Amino acid sequence: MFWVPLFLLAWAAAGLSCGRLCLAASRAAAQEKAAGRGHELTLYEAAFLSGGPARVADVTLVAMARARRLLIAHTGWATVVDPVGRDDMERSVLGAIGPAGQSRIGRIRQGAAAADPVRALADRLVTAGLAVPEEAGSGVAAAVRQVRAATVAVLALGAVAVLMPPQERPGAGQVPVALWFALPLLVCTACLLIARLEVHPYTRWASPAGQRLLGALPARGDGLTAVAVRGVRATGDPELRAAFSHRPHRGVAQRGQ
Repeated sequence: MFWVPLFLLAWAAAGLSCGRLCLAASRAAAQEKAAGRGHELTLYEAAFLSGGPARVADVTLVAMARARRLLIAHTGWATVVDPVGRDDMERSVLGAIGPAGQSRIGRIRQGAAAADPVRALADRLVTAGLAVPEEAGSGVAAAVRQVRAATVAVLALGAVAVLMPPQERPGAGQVPVALWFALPLLVCTACLLIARLEVHPYTRWASPAGQRLLGALPARGDGLTAVAVRGVRATGDPELRAAFSHRPHRGVAQRGQ
């Protein structure tokens, strides 16, 4: 009966890991249920749900360039034409450019993406159930990994128990040791199967409710909505695409500092 402690360890691993997965999945489901219906995404909200803080900075830069309040060159530099921002996002972009009125797009994107308006936007979307909190998607994924590890552990413990020399002569009608370990293995396998079928997939930024709203957006063409959803590559302006994809040489970057 030396296999009994191994059997208890197998059940402990299966029970704890499956319990954690059920708890993480229930929290994610509660967030999905709490997501408000009838919410209409703004341009900045669509950009955040599609590509995160950097996408919000991108769509702000493109909008300002199209309004001729910002000059974006194909060399990757942005120059201020109108120093007055019309909303918090534009003011954060102007602040990232700095008092010189000119800066590289990479630096502007980093500064604007880390600014308070973008963080406030993220908090509002999380509260509305449209964006994924930092702990939500990672919590479910970590729980699934733990169940997989528990499955491997149950298999290993069962193999050790089966390969152990018998301590007593098996009696008539006695249940084989392998069948005892098949019970926690079945629990882990069933939990993984249910998680694969029922737990909603999450993108990096948008929750399932946010993904549904993004899917309803008319993001065709090269308008700002298309840029928000698909990125700067959706714009029909080759100058803008070249500006955002430009990577300066090391020496050029140092001379521009």
